[in-house]
Amino acid sequence: MSTASATGAAPEGGWDIESVAAELLRCEDERREREPFTDEWPELDLDTGYAIQDLNLAKRLERGEKLIGVKLGLTSRAKQQRMGVHFPFVAWLTDAMVLPVGDPVPQGKLIHPRIEPEIVFVMGERLEGPGITCAQAMSAVESVWGGAEVIDSRYKNFRFTAGDVAADNASSGAFVTGPIGLPPSELDLALEAVLVEVDGVVVDSATGAAVQGHPGEALALAANDLARRGHAIEAGWIVLTGGMTDAVFAPPGSSTALHFTNLGSVFLNGGEG
Repeated sequence: MSTASATGAAPEGGWDIESVAAELLRCEDERREREPFTDEWPELDLDTGYAIQDLNLAKRLERGEKLIGVKLGLTSRAKQQRMGVHFPFVAWLTDAMVLPVGDPVPQGKLIHPRIEPEIVFVMGERLEGPGITCAQAMSAVESVWGGAEVIDSRYKNFRFTAGDVAADNASSGAFVTGPIGLPPSELDLALEAVLVEVDGVVVDSATGAAVQGHPGEALALAANDLARRGHAIEAGWIVLTGGMTDAVFAPPGSSTALHFTNLGSVFLNGGEG
C-alpha cells in the first residue's frame, strides 16, 4: 500500500484507507493540521471513514493503548449546525485520552483544543445491537457522571465531511469526568442541565434533551451503529454521549467550568502554551 509523505501530501496513486490512517496518526503525533482528505479523495464516505477509524484503533492498541469505551460526536443540534454535518458519529476511547482530574488542557499534545460538556455513562452490562431502545440502553448503565471532552481535530478550522471526521475518530482529544456519579434512576437526564462558564462568564447552557432528546437515545444509537460494524459496548466501558452545547475554545491561560444540576462541576484550565 502507498504511504503519505512526511509533508502530508497525497501519496503517488492517491489516498487509500491505509495511507489516510497513517497520515492521521502522524498529524496527531506531530500536532499538525491539514485540509480534509475529501478535497483530494471525494470517495471517502462514512463507511470508509469508519474503516480508517478501526484501523487506527488497532494501531493504538498495538502501541500499548487500552480500549476503555466509546464516544459520540455531533449528537446535539447545536454541534450539527455549527459543523454542517447532520447526524452523529461513534468513535473510540482509549486510556491515552484520559485527562487526570486537576490537570490542565494538554496543549503540548493537541492542535486547537475546544471543550464541551458531556453526560457520561459507565456501563454495568454489555449492550449489543441492533434494535436497542433508549430504555434498554439505560437499563445497562451503572452510573452517570458529568464530564468534559477536550475535542481536537486534525483538520484546519474543524472543516470536514462525514467521512473525514469518522476517519479522525470524531475529533477525539482528551476527556475528564466530574466528582459525582449517580445511578440513572436518581436523575431525569433529559432535564439535567449544564452551565458553561468561560473566564468567569456564563456563555452557554443546555439540558440533556439537547443530546438526541435524551442521552439514553445517544447510547442506543451507539450500540446499534457499532452492531452494524460488528462491535458491542462492553460492561465497564465509559460512554461519552456527545456535547450538550457548542464547544468553547480552550487556549492557554483560559479557565472553563461546567456546572451540572446534580452531577457537580468540572473545572479545566487552559494551561500553558
